[in-house]
Amino acid sequence: MKPEKIIAVVVTYNRKELLKKCIGKLRENNPSQIIVVNNDSTDGTAQWLETQTDLMVIQQENLGGSGGFYTGIKTAMAEGADWIWCMDDDVFPHSDCLANLLPHTEDPSIGILAPRRLMDGKIFTNDFCRYNLTNPFRSMYQSRLKGKDIQEPTQIAGTAFEGLFISKKAVEEIGYPNKDLFIFCDDTDYCLRAHLAGFRLLYIPEALMDKEHFFNHDTWEDRQQKKKWKRAYQVRNSAYLNHHYGKNVAVRYLRPFNNLLGYLLTIAFTAPLKKGYEWKDAMTLIRAYKDGLAEKLGKM
Repeated sequence: MKPEKIIAVVVTYNRKELLKKCIGKLRENNPSQIIVVNNDSTDGTAQWLETQTDLMVIQQENLGGSGGFYTGIKTAMAEGADWIWCMDDDVFPHSDCLANLLPHTEDPSIGILAPRRLMDGKIFTNDFCRYNLTNPFRSMYQSRLKGKDIQEPTQIAGTAFEGLFISKKAVEEIGYPNKDLFIFCDDTDYCLRAHLAGFRLLYIPEALMDKEHFFNHDTWEDRQQKKKWKRAYQVRNSAYLNHHYGKNVAVRYLRPFNNLLGYLLTIAFTAPLKKGYEWKDAMTLIRAYKDGLAEKLGKM
């Protein structure tokens, strides 16, 4: 039986024009309801949303992507969703994207479906097929789909909050996203929890979404500043994932240290040349690493 109520959840922050495009494409897919979580945007997003009478809008302080999806998924469950379609404001589903996902909802073993994303017309994917929680010298993300010719629905272990389509049953079992992660690794954490709970995750190549190019409208200086504070969340949340889920001491401590060391070496080589990083950035990353190991999360 196909789901009766499909609720789309869009999380947005200061990207009004992208949000407008995303909502327009979502409307073409005709979900039962669209919830927009606005993370305290300051670019006129709130004012535009006030004019959109067919949307359910939640205004909240900026809790990052993880806090946005926490609020949105929780609200969708309260609204009686059978399946919840999650996305940031910078992805644009093709008009038949949802229709190509729906046939796979009839399998009760499937908890999450993932569409195929395209950037500049080319396949863009960071989806992967299994987790490595035992070998500290290899990535946590194994058997990546990037570069593979995938033409059939394929079982995966992880995807992004960029079209992630999750069943009510899975949410009831694993709960809501970890809102304290703020940004980065929140989707990995959520997929891993679904995977460990025994749900299947399936990548659907015929369900297409376009993705906006990263930092497409930013200056070089803006990109550098964004990279700095985002890098701290990457270091902290990666350390948290490895520490929390790692199966041995080496994965819990050595792998996140290796990740940190790579960034510190980059700072050591580029800071003297004034190529974006400063020496104080090293201390920020070290603090982030320590917070991850201590599982001290929240907005930094």
